[in-house]
Formats: sequence, structure tokens, C-alpha cells
Amino acid sequence: MIERQHEIETIDGTMTTFEFHPEEGGPYPIVLYLMDAPSIRPALKDMASRLASAGYYVLMPFLYYRVSPYREFGISDDDMHDRMEFMKTVNGERILPDTKAMLEFAEKNDKADSAGKIGAVGFCMSGPLVLSLAQNMPDKVAAVASIHGAWLVSDKDDSPHKNLDKIQGEVYFGWANNDPTATPEEMDVMDKALTDAGVNYRIDFMEDALHGFAPPGGERYNREAAEKHWERVHDLFRRNLTT
Repeated sequence: MIERQHEIETIDGTMTTFEFHPEEGGPYPIVLYLMDAPSIRPALKDMASRLASAGYYVLMPFLYYRVSPYREFGISDDDMHDRMEFMKTVNGERILPDTKAMLEFAEKNDKADSAGKIGAVGFCMSGPLVLSLAQNMPDKVAAVASIHGAWLVSDKDDSPHKNLDKIQGEVYFGWANNDPTATPEEMDVMDKALTDAGVNYRIDFMEDALHGFAPPGGERYNREAAEKHWERVHDLFRRNLTT
């Protein structure tokens, strides 16, 4: 498995991005692996590598690059404060030029199938980001997965549950129970919105899982729910990205 760190130039600065792909074979479908609020860390890198080992070219960007050089976050009060501030700089509009820069970068690597459709996985704050990609790049994005995605339903005009009729690809949600950022009531709203928009989708409600159930090592890790999300994501991309 190849893992490299790169500095990709975007319209807003230099974005540290981690690249994962098998050493042999290719080209492989491109998948964007979008970090959760705690940022890129060993657990998330291991997950990106696990996905890439199944035959994908995976890019994982440091989404706080507009306000901070690449860093991992601890649990100090200062780190928690910084993280809360940095999260405000991440949104569905800004992921679009970031994605453009990553796809242009991938074109230079013969391990990446730049001509093909792409997929994306988002965790926590990045759940809405993958929906934005599916909404705004329908001809390119074939499949996205939101895993314990946060703030997917609101009363704002740009709420992620609106304008879903633009989506042409398949969408998967691993929806956590007891999640204040994505309640069961909001899941029902999203479910109806997806149905009304005619989107091809699936929602798994993880009965015993908390927000943050997927990354291993954390206190909220739930192995049963995490492995279910892996099974669903592999199936999603196998059907939509590979031939």
C-alpha cells in the first residue's frame, strides 16, 4: 500500500492531502475521504488505507487548511477551542474548489482513474460535504456515504436536505442513535426529502451506536456499527465505481 503526504494548491491556499492506493495495478476509481471534526489522525489514515486496499485511489484532505497548517488535535481546552473555530471555515461551497484541485492533482497519477466517476465518504461535519458534491457535481459523483453525518437538516435555505433532486448518484447514510447533531426526527425529514426527490439511497439507523462510532480507538467506537458501515460502503462503491 502506498501512502504519501502532498501539498495541493487551491484557490484559497495550500491544502495538506494524504494519498492512498495499492502499489500494483490500476488505474483505480477515485474516492475522496473527508475528515471529521477531530481532524486527520492515525485512526482515520488506517481507515483510508483499508478502503484503498480494496482497489481505490483515495485522497484525504486537511480541511482546516484555510486557517491552520496541518496538525493533529489533542484534548486540551486550547485544542478544543481551535477545533470549534476551525469547523466554521468548512462548508458545502468550499469543498467544491477543494475537490477541483484534488481531481487536477489526481490526473497526474496513473494509478488514478481520472476519467471515471468518483465516490466520497464524509464523517461528522463532512456528511453534508459529500451531499454537496453529489448535488453540485452530479455528472462526476456516482456514490457518496455520510457516516454519522452532522447537521444534515436545518431550516436554512442551504440545508443539506434540500435541492436533493440534483443528485444522480447513489447515497448512503450510516445514522447514529443518540446523536444531537442528527436526531431520529431529522432522519425522518431526510428520508422523506430523498424519497420525494427520487434519489437512490439507503439509510441504516444504528440502534446502539453513538455519534463517532466508526473510527476505531475512540470511546464511541462501536465495532458492530463500524463493520456494517464498511460492508455498505464497499458494496456502494463496488456497484457504482467499478466495472
